[in-house]
Amino acid sequence: MEEAPAVKTKNDKFVKTLIIGAGIAGLSAANHLVKNNDTNFVVLEAKDKIGGRISSFEIQGEKLDLGANRIHGVLGNPMYEIAMAHNLIDIVQTPKPHKVVAALEDGKQVPFSILQEIFEAYSCFLHRCEEYFLCQYEPPEGINSVGEHINLEAALYLDKIPDETQKHVRSLIFQCLLKRESCISGCDNMNDIDLLELGSYVELQGGNISLPKGYSSILNPIVKLIPPEKLLLSHEVTKVTWADADADSEESDDSSHTIVEESSLRSRHNSDCPTESQSTPPNRIEVVCNNGVRFIAETVICSLPLGVLKNCARTLFSPPLPDYKLEAIDRLLFGTVNKIFLVYDRPFLNTDVTEVLLLWNQTNDELKEDLSSRWFKKIYSFSKVSETLLLGWISGIEAEYMETLSSQEVGDTCTDILRKFLNDPFIPKPKLCVCSQWHSDKYSQGSYTAMAVGATQFEIEQIKEPLYSNSLQTRPAVLFVGEHTHTNFYSTVHGAYLTGRNAAQFLIDCALIGSEIVVDCKETADLSSFIQGMSLQE
Repeated sequence: MEEAPAVKTKNDKFVKTLIIGAGIAGLSAANHLVKNNDTNFVVLEAKDKIGGRISSFEIQGEKLDLGANRIHGVLGNPMYEIAMAHNLIDIVQTPKPHKVVAALEDGKQVPFSILQEIFEAYSCFLHRCEEYFLCQYEPPEGINSVGEHINLEAALYLDKIPDETQKHVRSLIFQCLLKRESCISGCDNMNDIDLLELGSYVELQGGNISLPKGYSSILNPIVKLIPPEKLLLSHEVTKVTWADADADSEESDDSSHTIVEESSLRSRHNSDCPTESQSTPPNRIEVVCNNGVRFIAETVICSLPLGVLKNCARTLFSPPLPDYKLEAIDRLLFGTVNKIFLVYDRPFLNTDVTEVLLLWNQTNDELKEDLSSRWFKKIYSFSKVSETLLLGWISGIEAEYMETLSSQEVGDTCTDILRKFLNDPFIPKPKLCVCSQWHSDKYSQGSYTAMAVGATQFEIEQIKEPLYSNSLQTRPAVLFVGEHTHTNFYSTVHGAYLTGRNAAQFLIDCALIGSEIVVDCKETADLSSFIQGMSLQE
């Protein structure tokens, strides 16, 4: 493997591969490089800890997650495989019964039969939305979002119910489930999510798996292979100079790849590495940190979250990123989803109740009110983590507003909500309220990616497109990784992990161009035993 250039100046640090960000994507890339005997890299992390949007903490003996908290799916999920291999999953744990109650603002509870009826209808409506991605038929005219489609189907469903009171209660359940869906999708409301692209997200089979020691426990098996000196914390990157703005703009004669010019810069729209002359000089990318440390690298793997790219992509990179990439970053949605943990000295919910759905009765006029008077109505439920620990979810602009409030104010507001919906004025105040703040987190600026109305998988492809400093390079100057660069698993940890691993493999493959591959078959008469032992990685 080719070595990085020799040191030219006293202060510069030379490295072949520089990885920006020690979230799961960046760590996955570093881990894969190490597994392939490449340690000529450095990971730069702006925070004083690794993990990115994986962040666990402990309260009353419970491991809680402010960010990612479940492994989504089993079959084909690398996170599940890692967790199983390192005994991070309690495979003998008996599933707890899940009893949900739906309460109105006056404290009355909706019969479970009605809740089940509307949930089944809603699930059917959502499934029909997902079908548009694969089917040829068109949605109704003027219906472009998931929210619009479900609201249309719900209205047709409710029109068949003659009793106005029964119709109204069912309508409130539909709206509660849409708020729940906005937390799952990571948006302000489901009117923001493109109808035709909902089915682009692929859900892995096997259900959702919790990690008893917190999701952060999965970081240890990944990071333990990375030499500690290769992982630099509190190194915020402030500038990435990835190409010469004055480089020539002649078109390449190599028809095996396409060069896109943006202010005389090139980006290759092809994942295959072209053949190049051995005399082609390596990339020279300058990366500057806020502490004054400067690195020179051949390739930068950028794992910055989409929220950060939305804010700084136009200023972080020099020369600026191509317009098509900036436009793709703008078109995708990166919403905020926050959690509210309420910690109590004693239990007060019935032991058989695991979740309370909040059926808020909001009018259109109330939705126009100032956020200070209505933000809490976006909380769709409180669920039990334990008998003395409740979890509430909130998304969108209301979640962003909540971040401006003190934890005591949030806890007091949640107490008022519980007292109202459970019709119990003696429900105690929590002794502790802990809220995530992903929007105001400088190094996240949101939670995860979603398909905004008008966005497609093509935007994800454009963001992850490698950048080349010139048309002759086999090795890209910049690779983009993270959940926002996976066309089917966006918004997930396993999606982010796969993009990091794939980027590292891409660099390994580029380094093998022109190398002679020799298969040693001394002990066999043919290749059958060798082929049977091969493990193909995607």
